[in-house]
Amino acid sequence: MQGFDGFHEEQIACGTVSLRVRHNGAVDRPALLLLHGYPQTSAMWHALAPHFSENYHVICPDLRGYGGSDKPPTDAEHSPYSKRAMATDMGNLLNHFGHEETWLCGHDRGARVAHRFAIDHPARTRAVTLLDIAPTREMYAHTDAEFAKAYWHWFFLILPAPQPERMIGADPEAYWRFKCTALTRGSEIFHPDALAEYLRYFHDPATIHAMCEDYRAAASIDIAHDEADGGAKLTMPLQVIWGSRGVIERCFDALALWRERAEQVEGHALEGAHFLAEEVPDAVAQTMAAFFDRHRR
Repeated sequence: MQGFDGFHEEQIACGTVSLRVRHNGAVDRPALLLLHGYPQTSAMWHALAPHFSENYHVICPDLRGYGGSDKPPTDAEHSPYSKRAMATDMGNLLNHFGHEETWLCGHDRGARVAHRFAIDHPARTRAVTLLDIAPTREMYAHTDAEFAKAYWHWFFLILPAPQPERMIGADPEAYWRFKCTALTRGSEIFHPDALAEYLRYFHDPATIHAMCEDYRAAASIDIAHDEADGGAKLTMPLQVIWGSRGVIERCFDALALWRERAEQVEGHALEGAHFLAEEVPDAVAQTMAAFFDRHRR
């Protein structure tokens, strides 16, 4: 699709799962992992990835449970969809390409995977940019009526299976469009090719179930993993970017919350809502590139 000219698309074995991966093939350059959010695929990076192709091995996987990647069976603890499991996939993906470390950017759910990767694999993480999130544990802990109304899907998707799956499955496209356009100014921000890919995969009942499991894990085992960290903070540079017209801006002090979880934090809002990499890709790329350049060693 547009933006991924010259990129390879492969199915890559990453431990117990196979991930669908777009990458530019430049394995001799530093790795840059770009991790997508819900309910999307690696296609969301189509406008941002080209900004980094000259200097990085740009790697855009579909997370487990999403897009063209495997949807493994779950368990009572939702552990196959924990952010730790997804972060382990990223470590295996780096190993496949022979990278010892990576620069890292994640949006939405992918940002939560990036956070867990940085916690579990600090020696492999050069620097991290997170797009439009506050920490999962703190977002649940600070929930109020305004946040619950805006992020209603956080509470709907964690209901026991198969109730959310059945309700979404009755009209997947209507659900997808309602949920996503509510967080931005409308569907026109999505490139037609990307939107077609999102909707195609979202019609798969296995994908719908896996995405629900992602959220169930976030409200349970992921928080347990956070608590088990014992208050340890990220030590690598962390950049946080959020939308000036989004829910994070309205409901949370993102920098204050991230400073509870990391030692080196910087960031600011950009004009936009939630899907910043598709709304204002040039501004995101410029902000990321400047941050990464400052932290090269």
